[in-house]
Amino acid sequence: MLTTTPLQQQLDTQRDDRLRVVIAGAGVAGLTLAAMLRTQGLHPVLIERMPQMEHPGYMLALMPIVDAALRDIGAHDAYLASSTPLARYAFRSHRGKTLRSDDLGALLEVHGDYQGIDRGALIDVLTADGCPVSFGTTVTAVDDGRATFSTGEQASFDLLVAADGIHSRTRDLLDVGDVASLETGWSGWVTWSNVLGDDPTLGEELWGDGFFLGVYPVKDRLGVFLGGPSSDLSIGAAAFAAHARQAAPEIGPRLQAALDAVAADPDPYLWPLTDVRSERWVSGRAVLLGDAASGFLPTAGIGAGMAIESAWMLGRMLAHADRANLDALLAEWERVQKPRVESAQSNSRMLAKLMFRRGTAVAWLRETAARMMSVKSVIGPIIKLVAEQPDPDAVARRALGR
Repeated sequence: MLTTTPLQQQLDTQRDDRLRVVIAGAGVAGLTLAAMLRTQGLHPVLIERMPQMEHPGYMLALMPIVDAALRDIGAHDAYLASSTPLARYAFRSHRGKTLRSDDLGALLEVHGDYQGIDRGALIDVLTADGCPVSFGTTVTAVDDGRATFSTGEQASFDLLVAADGIHSRTRDLLDVGDVASLETGWSGWVTWSNVLGDDPTLGEELWGDGFFLGVYPVKDRLGVFLGGPSSDLSIGAAAFAAHARQAAPEIGPRLQAALDAVAADPDPYLWPLTDVRSERWVSGRAVLLGDAASGFLPTAGIGAGMAIESAWMLGRMLAHADRANLDALLAEWERVQKPRVESAQSNSRMLAKLMFRRGTAVAWLRETAARMMSVKSVIGPIIKLVAEQPDPDAVARRALGR
């Protein structure tokens, strides 16, 4: 549970820590890192720019790369209880007919759990043992190991972590080189459906002509995503759902119910489909983490998992840190983790190029390829990342010459 705590109280609590860590952003990456550091007896200062925690309504698919982090913070059992297996994936034609179905669980089970969870439930899992946070607070200046906060306090730190999202304000204060954004020109609405159908572990996607419809299992319901070119979405969610229904008359009752849910939701969450990539992750004693470093398109379902893995890697490596060796550890963390994250991000971009193209001819070509290609061949690079997850303790020892 997130506990609202005055900033000065947090600063006082960490005064005698071997490392004074400030984390800007109480999202998935920031909360994972904070939990990791608390297992080491540290008291990271966690700030969040929102005045209170609001759980943006979207679903997450988490591959086994998150298992080690959740076990280290003692949350893996709660995670499994709050999520549902993603066992199968079905691909539908632009008219709605199921073209193929693949056993995702079999592809990944050798590596661990592949689960669907909504973001709010994941935040509850990450903070189950308590987590102090100062809401309505940002870092406004950084100078030689000292931070100034929007609330007026100033404090020295050993490590500042910018984990405040794809539009990070803290990142703007740091020297991290070029920050490039990919604008797809697409957006989508997210909502929930209670119609699970015959198989509550089945995720389905329909790559239409000028629209995309996906349903993804979470605990006891389905996350629904309906997207298209942002300019087309100006007609509103209900009208766009009607357009998708007319364009894909063969979708069946489960996806019909998903479109009904989009049309009935008075305020569905709108997700602009953009990403970001920072040239550098480390700037002195400050680092970028999660979406602030590399924000993902949702097309490969790997962004949240990579954010958790990056936080886990950093947290485990910081167990070896003191104020004298911190720079070497941060440099090695970036050297190892950044290429992994950017490889996964490139895979998401590749899938976006396939999905976000219009035209009936394009749709037919996509479907022909889908009949011939397996899911394993499409997400093979992601599975390789899962299989080759690095050992953070070995990485830390190498950085320190041990």
